[in-house]
Amino acid sequence: MSDLDLTKNTNFTQNQNAGSSQKLQEQAADAGAEIKQRASDALRASTDVARDKFKEATEAAKDVASDTADQIERQAHEKQRSGADFVERLAGNIRGAARAFESDAPFAARGINSAADYVDDAAEKIRNGSFRDLLGGATDFAKRQPAAFLGISVLAGFAAVRFLKASGGASSSSKEPEKS
Repeated sequence: MSDLDLTKNTNFTQNQNAGSSQKLQEQAADAGAEIKQRASDALRASTDVARDKFKEATEAAKDVASDTADQIERQAHEKQRSGADFVERLAGNIRGAARAFESDAPFAARGINSAADYVDDAAEKIRNGSFRDLLGGATDFAKRQPAAFLGISVLAGFAAVRFLKASGGASSSSKEPEKS
């Protein structure tokens, strides 16, 4: 073999190696681009799934909060109705006290009846209104008729004491039998 043949053979091998090296680089670049695209697609799909799950969790939390708020509101309305019923009974008791004063002190009976009317109004406000409305009404009534307000306070105090004595006496008498 001549030197010329050897040079040609070497150049051919180098060209072939350079061609396969370039081909490998292109294949590696294509593989890298494909991996990058697949990773991007997987990330996008994961992001979409995470966003959907987050939306579902948010909606579930809103539903739970709404249900809890509804339940609390129902309980508050029930307590409000119960309180209004108690205040109406108190107004009836105040009217009973007014009847007891009618023959001996008609002026006091009128004042007590006026107080009972206010208590009835308060019961209605408790049933249908807000606590702020009731507090504002009580303040206005106390400013307009301080004597009646004081009378209601005293009667409410007596009623509370009687109620506490009655409930305390019933519980203590049921705990200890009487000795003879």
